[in-house]
Amino acid sequence: MKKLLYITVNSKPEELSASKTVGRAFVNKFLQKHQDFTLEELDLYKCHIPRLEYQYFEKRNCMIKEEDINKLDIESQKEVHKMIKLVDQFKEADIYVIAAPMWSLSFPAPLKEYIDCVVMDGKTVAITEDKLEGLLKDKYRGMVYIQSSGGSIPWMLRMVLNRGINYVHDIMKTIGIKKFEELLVDGTGFTEEEKKKAIDEALGKIYELVQDIWKE
Repeated sequence: MKKLLYITVNSKPEELSASKTVGRAFVNKFLQKHQDFTLEELDLYKCHIPRLEYQYFEKRNCMIKEEDINKLDIESQKEVHKMIKLVDQFKEADIYVIAAPMWSLSFPAPLKEYIDCVVMDGKTVAITEDKLEGLLKDKYRGMVYIQSSGGSIPWMLRMVLNRGINYVHDIMKTIGIKKFEELLVDGTGFTEEEKKKAIDEALGKIYELVQDIWKE
């Protein structure tokens, strides 16, 4: 079966998070339409994401060999195996959904730590002296990035202010994910009414996005 990997990046419970509320609605609608998909969920605020220590790598973004892993202390071995598990889980997916708020024109730090783990030489990229090639071109993969923000960003400023989305888009295209779509939950504001309006507007875009992100 195919796999949808749903990644959330918000410490709030789902009922209090605009991005996670819309993310759940999208995932449910997608799975309802595409019943040959299984769902895996990854909460980056609950899942431990290792930091990249120099001793874990034999060269840039390339993990040390198994025999060298076994020479590390027990805690370091656990960290390396966790990183390998994360990148293997990422490689196995067909559709990715990331739900995150905009923080400081970007996204919460756990997402950057996660991306650093899954951009791995020999797994998702091939790094040589003169080029970097994505290895996830072996099959169709698509990603939906769902971002909530307190304000409404004019479309002409989105390339400047949506730095988090721009970064994720560029990384995912580089490693070989063919299709990237964004779903903005803009203008959540300061009141429940503003938040509800922003969520409702985003929910209204889900049907078309579900049709577009995966075409059998």
